[in-house]
Amino acid sequence: MRLGGTATRPRIFGILNVTPDSFSDGGNFFSLAAALAHAKDLVAQGADVIDVGGESTRPGAEPVSAEEEMRRVIPVIRELASSTFVKISIDTVKAGVAEAALAAGAGIINDVSGMRLDAGMLPLAAARGCEIVLMHSRGTVAEMASYDLANYGDDPVGEIIDELTARVRAAESAGVDPARVTVDPGIGFSKRSEHSLAVLADLPRFTTLGYPVLVGGSRKRVVAELVAARREPPEAARTVTNEERDQATIGINVAAYLAGATAFRVHDVRSNRRALDAAWKIGSDR
Repeated sequence: MRLGGTATRPRIFGILNVTPDSFSDGGNFFSLAAALAHAKDLVAQGADVIDVGGESTRPGAEPVSAEEEMRRVIPVIRELASSTFVKISIDTVKAGVAEAALAAGAGIINDVSGMRLDAGMLPLAAARGCEIVLMHSRGTVAEMASYDLANYGDDPVGEIIDELTARVRAAESAGVDPARVTVDPGIGFSKRSEHSLAVLADLPRFTTLGYPVLVGGSRKRVVAELVAARREPPEAARTVTNEERDQATIGINVAAYLAGATAFRVHDVRSNRRALDAAWKIGSDR
């Protein structure tokens, strides 16, 4: 079923970073016990999907081998799959990691490269018939976390849509079922803040592609900059707390939902669940 519009209850991906160096919560859930406890808490808060990642995409993060990434994520996915009924997403750009995650019980591949970086990813997704999230980005994992390739013309949203559409077409050509595809404009990836804000302001252009749209702005720099800019006098984004970032994320996500997005990747599941469900209820009652 394709998601879309206010008749569809928002789908929430709860973030589970099994890493020592993620920008927001690196090291908090690095052990198996801590990761499982947090995942179960996210489910209790109302997550529809647990998005498990074992490689940080923050600026300056060190690359992780497929073997190390699997060592981090596979035990968590295996335990979650055997103890909960929630869907599990693997956040990876490596086909080998994705294949092992699917075998362990994951049902969604969330690839921040739009399945550009590993030639085996699209054939794997097609063969397994799993859901996929195709995110817009440019370059390698290290490059997409920087501004190195954040070069756009007069219509950055149009360029992003064209590049994302090319990834969707590649997926369909590889045999991926279009009904299993979700697109993600890639807030903060290969984009300066003005580009991310342009994406959010022009989100209906993405919904016209005909696929569910996922927004993943949670705690991103652009969110912190929005908070910091409203202070008197304005302050640096680095002074903004995670609590403040979460509060601003809720506002962004509700606005994105009203503009047509139906999936949201967040750290603070409980607050986003309540806010988005309220927006959904208002829309579905009309």
